[in-house]
Amino acid sequence: MRLLCAVALSLLFATALATASDAVAAAPARRIVSMNPSLTRILVAIGATGALVGVDEFSARAEPAAASLPRVGGLYSPSLESVVALQPDLVVLVPSLEQREFRTRLSSLSLSVREFDPVRFEQVLDTIRELGRLVGHEAEATARIDAIRRAQDVVQRAVAGRAKLRAVLVLQREPLFVAGRGSFLDEMLAMAGARNLGAELGETWPRTSVEWLVGAGPEVILDSDSDPAPAARYWAQWPSLPAVAQGRVVAVDAGDVTLPGPDLDQALVTLARALHGNALALDALVAP
Repeated sequence: MRLLCAVALSLLFATALATASDAVAAAPARRIVSMNPSLTRILVAIGATGALVGVDEFSARAEPAAASLPRVGGLYSPSLESVVALQPDLVVLVPSLEQREFRTRLSSLSLSVREFDPVRFEQVLDTIRELGRLVGHEAEATARIDAIRRAQDVVQRAVAGRAKLRAVLVLQREPLFVAGRGSFLDEMLAMAGARNLGAELGETWPRTSVEWLVGAGPEVILDSDSDPAPAARYWAQWPSLPAVAQGRVVAVDAGDVTLPGPDLDQALVTLARALHGNALALDALVAP
């Protein structure tokens, strides 16, 4: 009888421990270090700024709400000591080579780490949803996703029936990088009524040449390079480009369009208007 009681008590104690552990695991993160600007922007957009205790250098420069937060190194040179000193209950990062190694080091110190890789459009939405769950802001994350879905529907209906424009989205001029196949940018270009010529290169973020671009003959060049030289003036060096000849070189802000973050609704509208002008019926969009 005493043995049975001991076993019962042992099982009861183990169950209590498991329940407590699950409760801790399910509790919203309150001290977060973000190692990526897109993740930082998502957390700010869903109302979790107060939970951020540290960010990478690029996040601090690119996101005003994170400018005064402690910095924990660059995207490619994270500081283990700086992160540990902040005593985070969650570190979020992306799976670059440097950050994968960094994750291993953090995990060896028993720090909670989550890795996100939002390359495709749906993966960006999944990242917003999961971050909302982790910080206890599910409702705000859902509202942001709903706004993106509304924009997707309105933009696709607005461009329906229009001829697909041969376009390229320049990420960097020198060396020349463009949006390629299988990225959220590739998908959004299609949603906005374009045929992404960069997809023909086969890679997600391909490096290419001006010779390829001239041969591809884009009708529209969307230029998101941060160089202060005006896009139209830069590409005018190659007057045989149809986009140059037709005056359809359009500068787009990289922060507004190329970040896999919470503002894909605005990015879709920006791309659609850059491709087709302001004639599209986009007034049906409702602000989130």
